[in-house]
Amino acid sequence: MESPCNKVCTVDRASNLCLGCGRTLAEIAEWADLSGEERARIMAELPARLAHLPAVATPRPLIVA
Repeated sequence: MESPCNKVCTVDRASNLCLGCGRTLAEIAEWADLSGEERARIMAELPARLAHLPAVATPRPLIVA
């Protein structure tokens, strides 16, 4: 199954969209249950969504001391 996930997984609070893939949390959670047509529709919307989001800085690894 195709997925736009690129393992960035950081949500923009203002838009509620993932800064990595452009999906909402609901879309991410439901992805496996969506029909192919629904996934294709969302995938088609992602470039426009991402164009309006802030650029993502390279995530830093979490260091636990």
